Amino acid sequence: MKFRNLRTLLLLAFSGFLMVQCTSDPIPGPAGADGIDGIDGLDGVDGEDGTTSCVSCHSNAFREPIILAHSTSAHGSGETWGERGTRESCARCHNNEGFIDILSGLYVDSLGNSIVNPLGYSVGNVLNCNGCHANHRSLDFESDGNDKAVRSIIPVDLFIDPNLTIDFTNSSDEWGLSNLCINCHQPRNSYDIPGPTGDYEITSSRFGPHHSPQSSMLEGILGANISGPTPYPGVGSAAHREGSSCIACHMGPTTDGSDGGHTWHSTENACVQCHPNGAPTELTGFTTDFERLRQLLLAAGSIAADSSTVSGTYPANVAQATWNWRTLLEDQSRGTHNPGYTRALLDNSIDALEE
Repeated sequence: MKFRNLRTLLLLAFSGFLMVQCTSDPIPGPAGADGIDGIDGLDGVDGEDGTTSCVSCHSNAFREPIILAHSTSAHGSGETWGERGTRESCARCHNNEGFIDILSGLYVDSLGNSIVNPLGYSVGNVLNCNGCHANHRSLDFESDGNDKAVRSIIPVDLFIDPNLTIDFTNSSDEWGLSNLCINCHQPRNSYDIPGPTGDYEITSSRFGPHHSPQSSMLEGILGANISGPTPYPGVGSAAHREGSSCIACHMGPTTDGSDGGHTWHSTENACVQCHPNGAPTELTGFTTDFERLRQLLLAAGSIAADSSTVSGTYPANVAQATWNWRTLLEDQSRGTHNPGYTRALLDNSIDALEE
């Protein structure tokens, strides 16, 4: 009996010895080679912590005036949303979610073109902050600049002709922030531009570049370039196209808080920076000549008193002049976007009808 107890005690002692050896630290080996040094961080600004530059924009004090201005704009109010934004053909520009879907490229048709959600939208929401803004491309504003977290800044292929691309990047807009605007402010592909010969059939009271040919006017394209006494300026040669931008003119310094910024109403403050002596000479007489063209088209029967077009078959010169009148009407800038191109469209359309 005593012998068995002794043997048990020896076994327990030996097991404890093994456990200690298995769980105790091993004898350290030689030191390894030093690792590669990390990249030095950016130097901070004296007197500022790391969040100060972010808070300068991402604060209630900064955003509240923007939200108020946006609420007075056509992007944030008005009748262009609602039911129109639930239609598949309209949602890309008349619904915040439709606009995001188009830019995301999440949905494409059989040809690979971006389309809106094929399931549709139950509500047409106004364009809000996250429609135009997403994530910053870089937080190193000092080296890379501030892209304002604009959702898309790539050049835009046009609806009416995907072979035409507009890129508004220039010295005034080095990031190309104004390219975002082109996505909607361009003619739809609903109608063909009338050619210089043959009869043309107008089949809709909405004939013409649907509502938003601002980008194509600024570029100096997609009018019906009727031959006439006034030459057409080169494509992309307008001063507002080369040295200014949508952002510079429509989001410039406000005069009284009701214009500029996120109201997108251009201000005199923005204009006088480049035009201290008044408007360009090409705009002289615009109102008179625009009405003159309107009267000629009323006489030709292609437009009605309410500015809608009248369905019918017309000679080429009437159809072209009607397209040009609708282009200048829908542009809504009274020629300001591209004075030279505006003057050529006006003069040559009037000349074609008065022959």
